[in-house]
Amino acid sequence: MLNISSNNKLNEKVDLTGYEAGKKVFHKRHYKQFNRFLASFSIIVLFMMFLPWTQNISGRGYLTTLTPDQRPQTIQSPIPGRIEKWFVREGDYVEKGDTILHISEVKSEYFDPNLVERTGQQIKAKSMSVTSYQEKVKALNQQISALNQELGLKLEQAKNKLMQSKLKVKSDSIDLEAAKTNITIAQRQYDRTEKLQEEGLKAVTDLEGKRLKLQETQAKLISQENKLLASKNDVINAQVEINRVQAEYTDKISKARSDLYTAQSNQFDSEAQVTKLENQYTNYEIRSSMLYIRAPQSGIINKAIKSGIGETFKEGAQLVGIMPSEYDIAVETYVDPIDLPLIHLDEKVRIQFDGWPAIVFSGWPNVSYGTFGGKVVAIETFISPNGKYRVLLAPDEEEAPWPKDIRVGSGASTMALLEDVPIWYELWRQLNGFPPNYYQPQNTSADATKK
Repeated sequence: MLNISSNNKLNEKVDLTGYEAGKKVFHKRHYKQFNRFLASFSIIVLFMMFLPWTQNISGRGYLTTLTPDQRPQTIQSPIPGRIEKWFVREGDYVEKGDTILHISEVKSEYFDPNLVERTGQQIKAKSMSVTSYQEKVKALNQQISALNQELGLKLEQAKNKLMQSKLKVKSDSIDLEAAKTNITIAQRQYDRTEKLQEEGLKAVTDLEGKRLKLQETQAKLISQENKLLASKNDVINAQVEINRVQAEYTDKISKARSDLYTAQSNQFDSEAQVTKLENQYTNYEIRSSMLYIRAPQSGIINKAIKSGIGETFKEGAQLVGIMPSEYDIAVETYVDPIDLPLIHLDEKVRIQFDGWPAIVFSGWPNVSYGTFGGKVVAIETFISPNGKYRVLLAPDEEEAPWPKDIRVGSGASTMALLEDVPIWYELWRQLNGFPPNYYQPQNTSADATKK
């Protein structure tokens, strides 16, 4: 039985060089070749450590468009309805304004097919009502003007009568004074004749004549006083007439103005109703045009979200998806927040599209095959729901054009090219978990210097 414990070393008791395998393994020439290989490999590795390495930021994204109006969109209906007829199929090309489908109303207040025409008739009827009220307002204005003129004439007539009464009062006052003077004279003559008759110088007939004349004069005085009082009464009546005329025509004019204001109020109310009906007419007209869903821009019908005939939907519901036919392709990629300060506008980016074979050498973009050039055109300033920042890339005019067969929505891998550093520095950075070198592009620093 062999003793092969740890204390017994086989190579010390048995000479292995006598065997063919031992001769091939323990020959000194093999040691020299291996040492040379190690030395050469070390020199090559040491040399490679000083080769330039382009730092980069990798990202994952997908194809999109540069402007929002060129991206895939869905067509919604601003009103609820029911699908009646489809005019397109999925994959059809439509021009802007082409009819895609026809819908019908589902609300009872819009069921009338002649709703727009009937509303137009209501507008015409209300407009005629407005015209009638306008004519009534004109007639009332003319009536008020006529009443004002008549009031002026009546007041002038009453004032003239008042003036005549006042003049008559003055005339009667003068006549009264004359009558008082006459009665004084007649009384003196009577007294004188009575004395002369008592003395026998005058006859009784003369005394009686003077007495009769005195009585006549007294009668005239009383009559003149009555006339004066009647004239004063006429003055009062003339003043009362003036007040009556003013009150009468004020009442008439006030009533006419009340009717005028009522007519104006009805006119304004009718005009407001006409405006409201015109608004409804326009709304009904626009709503009727919405029963035909049309293409907002030229493109290809992707998918009918609502399908079938008779299917109902709510307002704002998505009906069909459309992809614009003309668009500027771009790539939407995402970078980590720690790498965001390293991304600047117009920076070069290498892009690998899904489905297009490519050989990528990270750090040596010049020897990469199958990648395409891009540049940064937009950097989002707010973080996305995935915890990264969105960066938009456009084709680089100085590089080869992007493939024509790529489609919006397909995936893409991106590499943002940063600063050139030695390989040993990049390995040291990666082992320590440091971010890439923070730097500013030359054009940015030049612009800052100018400012």
